[in-house]
Amino acid sequence: MKRILVSGGAGFIGSHLCTRLVNEGNDVICLDNYYTGSKENVWHRIGRPNFELVRHDIVNPYWAEVDEIYNLACPASPIHYQHDPIQTTKTAVVGTMNMLGLAKRINAKILQASTSEVYGDPALHPQPEEYWGNVNPVGIRSCYDEGKRCAETLCMDYHRRHGVRVKIIRIFNTYGPRMLAHDGRVVSNFVVQALKGENLTIYGDGHQTRSFQYVDDLVEGMVRVMEQTPDEFNGPINIGNPGEFTMLELAEMVIRMT
Repeated sequence: MKRILVSGGAGFIGSHLCTRLVNEGNDVICLDNYYTGSKENVWHRIGRPNFELVRHDIVNPYWAEVDEIYNLACPASPIHYQHDPIQTTKTAVVGTMNMLGLAKRINAKILQASTSEVYGDPALHPQPEEYWGNVNPVGIRSCYDEGKRCAETLCMDYHRRHGVRVKIIRIFNTYGPRMLAHDGRVVSNFVVQALKGENLTIYGDGHQTRSFQYVDDLVEGMVRVMEQTPDEFNGPINIGNPGEFTMLELAEMVIRMT
């Protein structure tokens, strides 16, 4: 049994990760400020002797004795991260620095949840980890994109300078239970519109492609990267479906299923 800290643990992905780790018998601290996460996502875990829920913003330092840290804290949908872009950048940069500082002090292993958005508006599909991307550091999405790129930089510098054991994953489009219905992302938009009997909104000609993965598959990948890779493996590694769908194909699939 390990003692594990999950920042952003009451969010969509974090809550599924907490469930997995608790069910495996680990002692889990779920850290969240409820900006996009909610207690309802982890309500079924409250009261379990190996689960602790703490309201905290990782922009402020936090102290705990743990073996592993999963750093997931950061708003991830455009609607939320553009609402307060300065706070988004602070969470990605200052928050990650605080989690890395904690990992350094207590010799914990840390997994950084990065994003496919570090590739910017990619000119290459699908994107391999060696691709440096096509980025815009001054656009309205840059608070998130550049914040996550800087977080990756911090991870590698803490590893090279202080020997912190880091794992960097880049998460692609994820769907599943506890998604926010109105987060502005394509899967939730299509599902909500279809359930309401509305036309599905497709931008452009609909032939742009994206990859999608179910949240349980993402959690499986996260745990495998943390537990089954050697300490000298840092990543980054893409976690997502290697195949891609056009928006038209996705829309047709959602209509058939609803």
